[in-house]
Amino acid sequence: MNDVRTERDVVDVLTTDHHEVEAIFVELESRQGSPEHRRQLADVMIAELVRHAVAEEAYVYPSARKALPDGDQLAEHEISEHADAERTMKELESVDPSDPRFDELLTHLTATIRHHVRDEENDLFPRLRAACAHEELVELAGKVAAAKKSAPTRPHPAAPDHPPANRLLAPGTGLVDRMRDALSGRPTSMAELREKS
Repeated sequence: MNDVRTERDVVDVLTTDHHEVEAIFVELESRQGSPEHRRQLADVMIAELVRHAVAEEAYVYPSARKALPDGDQLAEHEISEHADAERTMKELESVDPSDPRFDELLTHLTATIRHHVRDEENDLFPRLRAACAHEELVELAGKVAAAKKSAPTRPHPAAPDHPPANRLLAPGTGLVDRMRDALSGRPTSMAELREKS
């Protein structure tokens, strides 16, 4: 029988996502590799960020709204930061890595995401852990993992970012994105990118 306290909770899952995206940021900021590799790396980063954001908006922020006295304001602030990042990702998606705008957009995106990560890891996550039962956070981790599997892999700035609409529409949008990715050969994870190398 598993001891519940040893199971990864939603904070563990999301923090791991943060570390993985930070590693991609660092590699992109080094400006090493061919333009094709940098494009593929940016595509993986975008896919990871979109999946992460969709899962947070569907499950984590609604939990924060219920568990924290200022949860509504906190969730709206986080969603606003996601919207800013998503608009930047949408622009970045169509810019060639040899274009100076690529690095400008990347710099803006990394600053936005790093600020967002600091907010979550220093404020939201510790407060969620203090306010919610461990079992609830473990259950939330499962919901986040499932949401990420069916989530979109491309930015859709006009898509709904509040339940229930986001939970209903994200899987269909995700299916279309995954079909587009497969047809174009666009990598959406570091494992796929390594396979292509």
